[in-house]
Amino acid sequence: MSRLPVIVGFGGYNAAGRSSFHHGFRRTVLESLPAAERQETLAGLAVLMKLVRVEADQYLDADGQVLTPAEIETRFGEQILQGTLVRRIEKRHLDVDAAHWQKNLTITGEAGKPFSFITLAKQLPEPLPTDWVVEPLNDTEVMVTVYDGCDIKVDSFRSLPVKSAGQLPSGFEPSEHYASRFHPRGLQMTIVAATDALRSSGLPWQTIVDSVQPDEIAVFASSAMSQLDENSFGGLMQSRLKGNRVSAKQLALGLNSMPADFINAYILGSVGTTGAITGACASFLYNLQKGTEMITSGRARVVLVGNGEAPVTQECIEGYGAMGALATEDGLRSIEGQPDVDFRRASRPFSHNCGFTLAESAQFFLLMDDELAMQLGADIHGAVPDVFINADGFKKSISAPGPGNYLTMSKAIFSAMQIVGEEGVRQRSFVHAHGSSTPANRVTESELLDRVAGAFDIQDLPLTAVKAYVGHSLASASADQMASALGSFRYQIIPGIKTIDEVAEDVHREHLRISTRDVSRTAEPLEVCFINSKGFGGNNASCVVLAPSVVERMLHKRYGNAAYADYCKRREATRAAAQEYDRRALKGQLDVIYNFGENMIDDSQIQISGSEMRIPGFSQSLVFRKDDRFKDML
Repeated sequence: MSRLPVIVGFGGYNAAGRSSFHHGFRRTVLESLPAAERQETLAGLAVLMKLVRVEADQYLDADGQVLTPAEIETRFGEQILQGTLVRRIEKRHLDVDAAHWQKNLTITGEAGKPFSFITLAKQLPEPLPTDWVVEPLNDTEVMVTVYDGCDIKVDSFRSLPVKSAGQLPSGFEPSEHYASRFHPRGLQMTIVAATDALRSSGLPWQTIVDSVQPDEIAVFASSAMSQLDENSFGGLMQSRLKGNRVSAKQLALGLNSMPADFINAYILGSVGTTGAITGACASFLYNLQKGTEMITSGRARVVLVGNGEAPVTQECIEGYGAMGALATEDGLRSIEGQPDVDFRRASRPFSHNCGFTLAESAQFFLLMDDELAMQLGADIHGAVPDVFINADGFKKSISAPGPGNYLTMSKAIFSAMQIVGEEGVRQRSFVHAHGSSTPANRVTESELLDRVAGAFDIQDLPLTAVKAYVGHSLASASADQMASALGSFRYQIIPGIKTIDEVAEDVHREHLRISTRDVSRTAEPLEVCFINSKGFGGNNASCVVLAPSVVERMLHKRYGNAAYADYCKRREATRAAAQEYDRRALKGQLDVIYNFGENMIDDSQIQISGSEMRIPGFSQSLVFRKDDRFKDML
């Protein structure tokens, strides 16, 4: 009997805001929500963006005037909308109209004559060029005479062709919510996002730890691009070229495993399995596969899975831009046929488009096996029975799509049919497409989804693409899709691809249904989501996500009505605790977990016997398991 990996908590931050309790999802379907829920999400964003503050549990404007959620919507609604989702890149990242670079300048004297300049002695290059003659002027300055000319670099500024990205809500800075100590932005986002996921579960972390053995907890998290700002690899690579010194932190904090490492060291205090798996834009599903396999095999009972990616840097923009992969200002102008570009519509999956839109995001999901979830009264938001990964075989272009995605999607659909039945998949499933907004993707992904749907006799497979709203966050991209999928299960709304006016004529959709408006599914509730992801290098992944209603039926079947009724009673307290966190978070109290140097384990206090280990800080022993895997060979 295999254990079912169920989702008992989720959270994070992207261009739509905070993901827990579906607030990020709500931002993408705002116009389809009842007034109370719409205003609640807008009020939470207003606090996050520092447009209003909270005192004595009341919303206040800059003048101290008390505001209701309805008044916040009236006064700040448009500003909140403009400061979220994909939009023009803000200057807190870089000035896209005056991006810094350096020009090479060759200097010679008039008519080939020598020329001189004065500089500080400590600034002289080592060794001196052979045609330089140096004359000391005082204790600090020298006169340099150059005979053959020289090359120098001078600061210059230029406009970037790419000017849009998915950015965290304007005014929200993760570093302000804990002692960030010069952490790279991706790790700042990881700390606040992982905290959000844990708090959303409504279960104290110590309660979870006390319920399992120390090595039955696992963390899988990574960043595909590593950390690239000045506090990490970016600063490391640039320091000497800029005449600066490398810091002791830049190399270590730049590693792509740091999201997992920071979670273990500063949030969970975990001694269990850890890993940082990368598969380009499919990295989240790669980590998710490892996490679900650990649970189904019984090697872990609790797994935190996610990614933190902060690629809105000049280097990433220019790198992907050089490949012709990003939507440029001129490209968007050409599509829209107007001189003024609407950067909020830069990401245009399955329509006329010219490239994808980079984005920053950190998303995390807390998984448990079904037995532990029942025992603790955890609130279950869905389940992940299978994640499939396949490569493309031989390739010519390493970045081009390939056949591996046909394998992953076909296996995912077949897997889901074993659980909810063929009609369940045909009538009550939908796809969160990779939908990167490139001309190649709209054709190749739509063709594969259309063909696979046809092969399984699915006539109208609904398709959506969250990148239309939050952009492409690379490693976190499929985590953004997962968070949105859970929102669809909760509200029974499939977000329309509302950044487009129409589907492009070369998109294959004989068996697909693509809407430019939100689609209500209350009359025929969704039960399954297929999350599809395609990454450079042939990294293809697809996973099956089951709705809470399906998981409820499965738990009834496995444990019986009485046990399920007892679980529901325990779940009431969990939900109440989770809702209390959401109430505080909406008022700006994020309760970020950051345990720097606290409760460290003294190695000398570890007790080891022939059958178990006792580790300080953990109530349960780590019991060595008997291994019968090779019994027939011994």
